[in-house]
This record gives sequence, C-alpha cells and structure tokens, in this order.
Amino acid sequence: MQTPLVFTLPGWQGSGAAHWQSHWEAAFGDVRVEQHDWQQPLRGDWITRLEDAVQEHLKQHPTQPVVFAAHSLGCHLVAAWAALSPNVQHVAGALLVAPPDPLQPHFPPQLHSWSKPVLNKLPFKTTLAASTNDPFCHFHIATGLAGHWGSELVSVGERGHINAESGLGDWPAGRAMLMQLAQSA
Repeated sequence: MQTPLVFTLPGWQGSGAAHWQSHWEAAFGDVRVEQHDWQQPLRGDWITRLEDAVQEHLKQHPTQPVVFAAHSLGCHLVAAWAALSPNVQHVAGALLVAPPDPLQPHFPPQLHSWSKPVLNKLPFKTTLAASTNDPFCHFHIATGLAGHWGSELVSVGERGHINAESGLGDWPAGRAMLMQLAQSA
C-alpha cells in the first residue's frame, strides 16, 4: 500500500505559523485543505471544500489513500464529511485533536451551522486526542465524542486547546499517533 497523503484540517480561524499543523506541513509536506472563509465557517461550504480536495487528489493519485490531521472544528468537519461523502473508503484514518463542544453555552455565534454535531460512528480508524483542561471542551465531553465517533481516546494531559498556545512546537507525540493510524490501515 502507498503511503497516505496527509490532509491537515484546521479549525475556526485557521492555524497560524506556530501551530503544529503548520509545522507538519513544512516538515513533512502535509497538505492543508484551505477553506474559503476561516472566519464565518459554514458547514456545507467546508464539507464541499474537503470533498473537492479529496476528489482532486484521487484524480491524480487514484490508489493513494488519505489521512486527516484535524484540529478543533476540523474534527467536526471530518464527522460531517464522512456522513455524506462517497469517498470514505479512500481514508486510511484520522487524528482528531481537541474537538470543541458545539453544545456549550458560549459556543461562538459565527459557528452556528456547526451547533448540531454529527455523531455517527466514523467508517475509518480514528484517534481522538484531548486535553484535560481544554477551555472549549470538557474532557468528559471529548470522551463522549470519542464514543460516538468510534475513536480511540488519548489524553494528552493539561495542554489547553492543543494549539500554538500549548507550546507543542512540531508535536512529535501527535505525529507518532498520526503515523500509527496511517500504518495500521
């Protein structure tokens, strides 16, 4: 089997230069799925953009699977996309990092189209990495999301939202989780 292509899926407002996703893109050639609007993310638009990226990849490399490295709202994108896409069989796995709780009382109004999460079991292998002190998702909620999605849950300890502010740099432990998913597919 070919080595999968890694698509990075940032969350709301994208991932800046200090984010582990940006480090991975620079170091390993991972490909970011660029959204048309990072500030006002509409679920349907984001799903369409991901589907377009997967289809374009499959046109050029029909036998090369993909792996998703999703952060924050990108985790909910994976679940929403997987519920609709005819291309899920081409996904070798997904690392879902720090999904926010869309049912929290202070969920930003810009994210209104994400307020009803897709909670289907995902049709490919997934690992959900969660922090015990994520300000956007209590650990017990992350545990519930992992159960709905059929994900292996990994606690990364007290790492906040597991983003640039968490001081992870290129986050080798996260990369190891991703590579384990890719190799086990």
